[in-house]
Parts: sequence; structure tokens; C-alpha cells
Amino acid sequence: MLRRITVFDAIGQRQLMDIYRESNKENAMEFYHGRPRADAVRRVERDFLEFIRTKFFNGSGRTYWVLEQERVWVCALRLAVVEPGVLYLESLETHPDYRRRGFAVRLLKGIMEKLKKDGPYKLYDCVHINNEASLKTHEKCGFKIVSQEGFNYLLGTQNSRTYGLQYSWPPPG
Repeated sequence: MLRRITVFDAIGQRQLMDIYRESNKENAMEFYHGRPRADAVRRVERDFLEFIRTKFFNGSGRTYWVLEQERVWVCALRLAVVEPGVLYLESLETHPDYRRRGFAVRLLKGIMEKLKKDGPYKLYDCVHINNEASLKTHEKCGFKIVSQEGFNYLLGTQNSRTYGLQYSWPPPG
């Protein structure tokens, strides 16, 4: 089941943090090195949820999308309207126990189908140049690399360690 979440209180916080478990562990060691691992992870999770509550959902046109399978949240991403017909997605992640089963493709394609109802659109994302799995997932969904430097539309920054990807509907041509 595809879930569209537009307010923080609708988020299953533990379920969401389970999806981002590996990323949170990596961030814990980077941002809270020197602290016991469990404490560092708790702090990163707290910071992550606080960001979603106070910053992400404070902007207009912001949505968290979650794919649920048998009552388990298996995949999620954030989506923001940059301007009418232009959207930016970030933080596409699949629960570590559910990877390599096509859930990220199902999530992306499900969202893309729902967006078609609102008319033509362009969907942008940034993917780390070494993240082959995410690049392949995006490619399966019709994304193309349009820039050797990703552009974060929410922060207004470029990143030379990411590719800029784009999906357009209807397709050009």
C-alpha cells in the first residue's frame, strides 16, 4: 500500500527510523563520534525526526511517501513541490531487510502515476555517483542523468559527488 503523509503526526516514527537504520548508523558515527554507538544512533534519530517535524513539513507542498508491505514500512522518500509542475525528491531508502526486491521501483512508479493526474511534471533527484543500486532504480523508472553535479532544490546547493537526475511526464519528443 502506498501512503501519502502530509503532516508529521501521521508518521510512524519507529517504522520510519527502521527504514533509515543503516544511514542513521553511518550518520551517528560521523556526527556523534566518541559517544557510545546506541546513544549516537538515538541522537541521530531524534535529529532526523526533528528535521522532518520543524523544517521539512514547514514548507508548502511537502509530502513523505511510504510503501507498506504487510504492515511493515519497507521504503520511503520525501517529495517537495519546487514550483507548479516541478518536484524534488530526496532520501529514497529501502528498509535493509527488504532490499533487492523492487520496492523502491514500486514506490517511485506508484508516486509517478499519482502525479500524472495533476498534469505534466518534472521530477528531480540527486544520487551519489557511487550509489549504483539507486542509479539503477532511477533508470528503471525512466530517470536520466541530466547533470554531472546534483542540485538540491530545497537548499539551493550543488554537489559534485552526486548526479542530477530528471524524469519528465509526458516524456519529451
